[in-house]
Amino acid sequence: MSFPLLTATAALPALGAVATAAVPAARRTAAKWLALLVSVATLALAAIQLVRFEPGGDRYQLTESHAWIKDFGVRYELGVDGIGVALIGLTALLIPFIIAAGWHDADPLETNSSRWRPTQGFFALILAVEAMVVLSFEATDVFLFYILFEAMLIPMYFLIGGFGDRAAPSQYGAAAPGQGDEAAATQRSYAAVKFLLYNLVGGLIMLAAVIGLYVVAGSFSLSEIAAARASGSLHMATNTERLLFLGFFFAFAVKAPLWPLHTWLPNAMGEATAPVAVLITAVVDKVGTFAMLRFCLQLFPEASKWATPVIVVLAVISIIYGALLAVGQRDIKRLVAYASISHFGFIIMGIFAMTSQGQSGATLYMINHGISTAALMLVAGFLISRRGSRLISDYGGVQKVAPVLAGTFLIGGLATLSLPGLAPFVSEFLVLVGTFSRYPVAGVIATLGIVLAALYVLVLYQRTMTGPVKAEVQGMPDLKVRELLVVAPLIALLIFLGVYPKPLTDIVNPAVRQTMSDVQKKDPNPVVEAAK
Repeated sequence: MSFPLLTATAALPALGAVATAAVPAARRTAAKWLALLVSVATLALAAIQLVRFEPGGDRYQLTESHAWIKDFGVRYELGVDGIGVALIGLTALLIPFIIAAGWHDADPLETNSSRWRPTQGFFALILAVEAMVVLSFEATDVFLFYILFEAMLIPMYFLIGGFGDRAAPSQYGAAAPGQGDEAAATQRSYAAVKFLLYNLVGGLIMLAAVIGLYVVAGSFSLSEIAAARASGSLHMATNTERLLFLGFFFAFAVKAPLWPLHTWLPNAMGEATAPVAVLITAVVDKVGTFAMLRFCLQLFPEASKWATPVIVVLAVISIIYGALLAVGQRDIKRLVAYASISHFGFIIMGIFAMTSQGQSGATLYMINHGISTAALMLVAGFLISRRGSRLISDYGGVQKVAPVLAGTFLIGGLATLSLPGLAPFVSEFLVLVGTFSRYPVAGVIATLGIVLAALYVLVLYQRTMTGPVKAEVQGMPDLKVRELLVVAPLIALLIFLGVYPKPLTDIVNPAVRQTMSDVQKKDPNPVVEAAK
């Protein structure tokens, strides 16, 4: 039997989470190093996956299949295509930076605390989320995927509600002693519950669709369902397929998040610590858009084409709506959250444009958005931890006292607005080209999102980094060595993939062609006007 690489890649952080949680309370530093070492080892396994994956080979590679719940036809089936292996690489890459950035975020306020392990719990929960996300990118059994899709909500709930941001907005700072902390804790609890309820509702609707799929297809296995479709032995009535598609898509649209199911994200990202905010939008939310490609388009191709016009409209609304609200934000982290809603609109629009350029761009956008958002949000977290406020108006002149912090913040912001030469530009360009070739009106309107992105990013930088140095910012230290080690590799990746995206496109393009084949779509022929 060959080495179960896919299982090992998910099992390592899961076992690391248990080991980290078991570290004695007095050994907080040891728990941090253990979590970091486990995440680095997981990254090494993800790198081996990338090396062993053959872009021109079978659709699903490194496969594993074992009987699990025989009476219900549930199997432990794993396999990765080009999209899945790339997103596993993104997840494994970001987790060590998330852990290093949050090195002191969960330290107890009482240094002599010996009964309660907040630090160990914080890092154990991060590793648990990584394990579930990696396994969800590998799962080719629909029921197994559903369990992971729901289970990852639990550790995320505790990360948001139990380990929220200690830097509260100014309205809490004006309260009487003790009331500010109480109000902030209430906001964190509200954000965590809202996150959980929204995603649970989506998951319950998906569960009904999962059961319906089994009743119709008699299997949860993607490979078996695909084989039955190809042989003609599986026929879904039109209305049945559409209902099942809507059940799956609704859950994925909540996770993504797509307007109007997005409202949990600004609360969750605003109240979470900056590393956890990155975990939400750069890692966990990618499961939603990935699942649209793997499950919606592959299982329900006709229903996907039927729903495409409406989904494209919703995606365009997300792009413009998220960007407009980002322009008006006073809170740095909520601004990044609304910007992410706009970016997810681009990703979903690219997926359902049903063109190879659009879907390639959407897949690249998932990866590049993860890197750019991580860079911007983590630097923003370093900035917020120094000043103790998330409000943009509490800053000014930072570039004069902390030029390295300001410079990395600028590069992260420029990547967010998709500046040419940085990685997200390639993704956004491909999405717009692919959309315009089939839905020109949607492509033109979506282009306004680029203009608005330039507005909210540059205004944010101007108000926080330029101008007179505020008294509260005067003694602000620049980035420390640990913080530079977190940010510098992300900046380097943004530049490298912006100049040379070929390593990623070589991996994802064969998977995109297979997805296009599933929905029986071909790229529109270019329209060339005859010379007069």
